[in-house]
Amino acid sequence: MPCTTILVGKKASYDGSTMMARNDDSGAGGYTPKKFTVVKPEDQPRKYKSVISNAKIDLPDDPMQYTCVPNAVEGEGIWAASGINAAGVAMTATETITSNERVQGLDPCLDASLKKGGIGEEDLVVLTLPYIKSAREGVVRLGSLLEKYGTYEMNGIGFADKDEVWWLETIGGHHWIARRVPDEAYVVMPNQMGIDMFDLDDALGAQKEHMCSSDMREFIEKGHLDLSISEGFNARYAFGSHEDADHVYNTPRAWYMERYLNPHTYYWDGPTADYRPDSNDIPWSLIPEKKITEEDVKYLLSSHFQGTPYDPYASYGDPSMRGAFRSIGVNRTDFMSLLQIRPDAPAIQWVAFGSNVFNVMVPMYVNINEVPKFLGTCDADVSTDSFYWNSRLIGALANASYKTSLNLIERYQLKVHGKCHEIINRYDEELKNAKAGAAVKISEKANNETAKMVQEETRKVLNQVLKEASNVMKNSYARSDA
Repeated sequence: MPCTTILVGKKASYDGSTMMARNDDSGAGGYTPKKFTVVKPEDQPRKYKSVISNAKIDLPDDPMQYTCVPNAVEGEGIWAASGINAAGVAMTATETITSNERVQGLDPCLDASLKKGGIGEEDLVVLTLPYIKSAREGVVRLGSLLEKYGTYEMNGIGFADKDEVWWLETIGGHHWIARRVPDEAYVVMPNQMGIDMFDLDDALGAQKEHMCSSDMREFIEKGHLDLSISEGFNARYAFGSHEDADHVYNTPRAWYMERYLNPHTYYWDGPTADYRPDSNDIPWSLIPEKKITEEDVKYLLSSHFQGTPYDPYASYGDPSMRGAFRSIGVNRTDFMSLLQIRPDAPAIQWVAFGSNVFNVMVPMYVNINEVPKFLGTCDADVSTDSFYWNSRLIGALANASYKTSLNLIERYQLKVHGKCHEIINRYDEELKNAKAGAAVKISEKANNETAKMVQEETRKVLNQVLKEASNVMKNSYARSDA
């Protein structure tokens, strides 16, 4: 899927959390209803069958409970996408990434249309998240599955626990590399293979910061994939793409995110810029100039190049440059999930639906047995009982009346996010003092209070933007009947 991912190490976040967040975007012209849910061990399959490739995989008999954001409409597989398990390990899958002809010639991706097996985005969370007790274990388990079953697509997958964040990228049909996100740094991933410098000796030895397929060195040598001259092994050069299309679709997103978090570290604008929207060497990770909050992550995953000539909503600058690049917050985002593993409080999964430019994200405790109906109810038909469909409606209406609705959306986002923090702060204190066995009920009470608040505020803003969109209809007329 055409998504955007941000990974944040524990020393780069404002509260010591590890954070992973991803926009899950449908393909051009498509929209996939999604819902937030919790999968109990008894509901996890023991014999898994992929819809797309017909892969059949026996699964262990000891799965853990986990949250996820699957497709709300049956027919194309589960697509569990993003969640946190009972051991406090998070997984996001996937960021569709690119490769090059040399990699595909050496280890071609499988052909899913043949229905002869292979795993992909549809399957990965269900096959991995219920069985891992650390981020490292996630890399190892998924790596072994890729080597055994192969894949029909190139993907990037994130894993996090309270101490580490890891990023895994598939290489061709059966190979993979993974790199640990530095604790003090963040990573941005825009549908393009991102890992740059990679230590093969560590990956094939101590595995402190890097891991990979066991035959990776031979694979690289066989295909003459190492294009580095003097600076060490650059995985992006070896395995990635540098197409003209990347300079419109991918690299501008990385440029904008790093420009926001490191505005003074490099020159980002003008003819003497260190990095431009079309630069192939934008760093995979940087140490931010200030610690990163949830709101920073939400802003970036909502962004449409504000403050630059490329903003499609801009009323300034050269009109021909507006919308020149693929925005981060696009119309066809199905959901955004921020997985926050906190060092001294329960894990939280923040969830938003629809276009991030116009939506709000909602924090959900994950140590629960059921989810609020407003977030967990969705089907193929539009309904104001569903957070997903409310968010889609608000986005379409506010986009059509952008100038007059923008202030309404900003107030909605500020109010909801402020109330969400207040609720979480209050229930964090209650959970600290909770008696044994009471945490689940307290967490569910907090989630229900949050959902009730969000549902009410969402109803209000839907009413408001409907009025504004109606006022700018093409058949509007100023004179009233007399």
